[in-house]
Amino acid sequence: MFENLSERLSGVFDRLTKQGALSEEDVKTALREVRVALLEADVALPVVRKFVKDVEGKATGQAVTKSVTPGQQVVKIVHDELVEMLRGEGDPGELKIDSPPAPILMVGLQGSGKTTTTAKIAKRLTERDGKKVLMASLDVNRPAAMEQLQILGTQVGVDTLPIVKGETPVQIAKRAKTQASLGGYDVYFLDTAGRLHIDQELIAQAADVRDVVQPRETLLVVDGLTGQVAVEVAEEFDDKIGVSGVALTRMDGDGRGGAALSMRAVTGKPIRFVGTGEKVDALEEFDPERIAGRILGMGDIVALVEKAQETLEAEQAERMLKRLQKGQFNMNDLKSQLEQMLKMGGMEGLMGMMPGMGKMKGQMAEAGMDDTVLKRQIALINSMTKKERANPQILQASRKKRIAAGAGLEVSELNKLIKQHRQMSDMMKKLGKKGGRGALKQALGMMGGGKGGAPGAGMDEKALQQAAQQMGGLGGKGGMQLPSGLSGFGRKK
Repeated sequence: MFENLSERLSGVFDRLTKQGALSEEDVKTALREVRVALLEADVALPVVRKFVKDVEGKATGQAVTKSVTPGQQVVKIVHDELVEMLRGEGDPGELKIDSPPAPILMVGLQGSGKTTTTAKIAKRLTERDGKKVLMASLDVNRPAAMEQLQILGTQVGVDTLPIVKGETPVQIAKRAKTQASLGGYDVYFLDTAGRLHIDQELIAQAADVRDVVQPRETLLVVDGLTGQVAVEVAEEFDDKIGVSGVALTRMDGDGRGGAALSMRAVTGKPIRFVGTGEKVDALEEFDPERIAGRILGMGDIVALVEKAQETLEAEQAERMLKRLQKGQFNMNDLKSQLEQMLKMGGMEGLMGMMPGMGKMKGQMAEAGMDDTVLKRQIALINSMTKKERANPQILQASRKKRIAAGAGLEVSELNKLIKQHRQMSDMMKKLGKKGGRGALKQALGMMGGGKGGAPGAGMDEKALQQAAQQMGGLGGKGGMQLPSGLSGFGRKK
């Protein structure tokens, strides 16, 4: 969603950082472009004015003009102000679910993704925080709304309140409260009905439910694609019902992202979650620093690490680590690394999270480097026998022809894959000899251990950029050169 804004801003800052010294005029010219970029991204005018004024006040001081790298200093100031704009006053912290059973009221307009978001958050609380969660649909108007929540509950492994026809929303809320207390639940979600627009009946219904259950959190779900209307909806709901946080959906769409940037500044309500897709696991906690980093093309290593942690099984990584220490790296190992990349969002997803790599996405698309390259390589490995995968050295001309034909590809592509495997195998052997287990752990990105250490585990930005540049060789003339740390970069923060 932030791609256009990100491209505009990175162009402005590229010009700034290339200049040795900056005058006040240079900064003002750059900020004029920043103002236009933000307005085009549908950010509210008062928010843009305040943002540009605050940046200008800090960026034209002596500390910047006399700095060794004034351009980078300005980028840092813009980043900090962007974080400030997204965060607002005070950190909202975790969801308030400390006194079980904690009721969470979900409100919003029809079609904003309320029911799906309810299931996504419930799944997150169940899997990440080990909470026992109950979901109840209070939407008695929309046909099959209750069944939809029931189906989602089955999908994500979360209990739903049994459906009793003919009950009012308040009666359902009371029954949910009773069942949550008797069933030993930590949290129960109340998914209220929506309307196409805000009307008295909608507000009255949600207010009645609020009075009955006294929710610990009232989360407003708004469609990120609706732009400034989303901000108006948030203000209206907060005024009539009281909202403690916002969940923005469809942040994977092609909207302009202005709603997210304006929401906190205009309403004063924190954005808690962002929906990044249709699937039940496509939900992220809203972190102002990480979002600001993505907008300014600084990448999001923490998200990359978290994705790796979610997709990499500790036991599988430990097994691979033992094999690599003995200098063993066969085609099965390479296949699991390629599959790992696809699970983590493919090449485009990984590039978007790596510092400074956002700009390469366009070049990659032009060069035809996308996830099909990975899928073709996996197809080649699948076309090999068990013996060939375990021992690629035995691949001679006749075997190569058979494998390539089996995958429907050319022998030249198989040769690139073999060359790439050889390069990675040599690299793993060197790591095993030089730094032993520690160096290999860093290369593999062993995620199983939980919460110690810092993201990147010692891999600085330069190392990550080099790794990403190596990825630039994908599908090119020199074959596909993957970086060593495909399974993630160090431990989660």
